[in-house]
Amino acid sequence: MNEKIKSHALQIFLIFALFFISACGLYKKTDVRENPINDADKRAKNIEEGKGISFGGKKNTGVFDFASSNEMWRATFDVLDFVPLLTADYSGGIIITDWYSDNLNSKDSLKVMVKFLSNEIRADGLDIKIYKKFCDNKQNCVTELLESDLNKEIKLAILKKAAQLKLSDDKKKTE
Repeated sequence: MNEKIKSHALQIFLIFALFFISACGLYKKTDVRENPINDADKRAKNIEEGKGISFGGKKNTGVFDFASSNEMWRATFDVLDFVPLLTADYSGGIIITDWYSDNLNSKDSLKVMVKFLSNEIRADGLDIKIYKKFCDNKQNCVTELLESDLNKEIKLAILKKAAQLKLSDDKKKTE
């Protein structure tokens, strides 16, 4: 008998809880003519209205940096335009060049890897690694990570070019 009373009390509590939730305005009736049905239209409407989940307090929800608008990405291509590319993955934030030698008879060649750590124009937003390959006459090759001033020079050239592109883009926006 005691279980029966608990069951009825729980049912009454749930009914009142549902009533109060619907009375608070959490559940709203919607009209199909005002709200899109398919998912793509719903997402577009939510982005347009500024709705959505954001972590870290980013204010510009729905704004994406694509390769054509990212100054660091464009600057890297401008600086490394003399080297053939092996991989350029914008979503992964990495550019890898193919092996490059300025002399056809050279037994040495270089490969540059640029990893983007940020979309902002900052020195700590880039990680540049240069690999050097030495080959002998029998095509036996050894590869090693090159630590030299060339890393810093490439990073500085990319940062300078990115700053110039940003100034140019900002000037165009104001005009």
